[in-house]
Amino acid sequence: MRKGITICFGVVVALLMVSSMAMAGEVNLSAAASLREVISELSDSFMKKHPGVKITKNFGASGVLARQIENGAPTDIFVSANQEWMDYLKGKGLVAAACVGTFAYNTLVFAGAPGKKVTSMQDLPALGRIAIGSPKSVPAGEYAMEALRKAGVDRQMAKKLVMAHDVRECLTYADRGEVDGAFVYRTDALQAQHVRILFAVPQELYAPVTYPMGLTVSGARKSEVQGFYRFLQSGEARAVLGKYGFTAN
Repeated sequence: MRKGITICFGVVVALLMVSSMAMAGEVNLSAAASLREVISELSDSFMKKHPGVKITKNFGASGVLARQIENGAPTDIFVSANQEWMDYLKGKGLVAAACVGTFAYNTLVFAGAPGKKVTSMQDLPALGRIAIGSPKSVPAGEYAMEALRKAGVDRQMAKKLVMAHDVRECLTYADRGEVDGAFVYRTDALQAQHVRILFAVPQELYAPVTYPMGLTVSGARKSEVQGFYRFLQSGEARAVLGKYGFTAN
């Protein structure tokens, strides 16, 4: 990510000349639902340091957010839960290609009530309903479907899957006891009240969970956006990511 950042700020060197001045303006940020706590804490910290900047946050499934941006939703920074949707916007010419890098990493787990005797993918067919993010728009659901296929249990689970709008909705279903378990990110499971991680999905069953972050073409022209973008790669940001269970560069 560091190389991409260097190139990005080299392109907009004029904006860097004003970075030391008081920043003012609005930053519109769209981020994957699983980043809610991290982004909220970092946004609050940045706004305290720069009182003239207002950060408007929009959380949801990465695919839904990408479609919103495509349809004209005001967005300066986009943080996706997979590379696919970032590439989609790059292909549409809506994201500045030189201003994209990896913000954080995560892992996929299966969460359920502590009493459930579930320790692997092979135990899942014995359960009833299982929550999963809709694979068409929720990266966590896409990762989960890939893992089910590679584990050879996808056909057995086909009629047991409950589709959710985003990964946090999956966790809510499990936390309320409306399903026997849910595929969520490790960081989401750590936020749960009534469920715990029953097992970590083996990494060989799904692609690495990455969170690419990029500036939109319009966002790259704004000094306050550039300032917040750099802050999201700072030591403070890495420490906050670690506090919530993410892995940073």
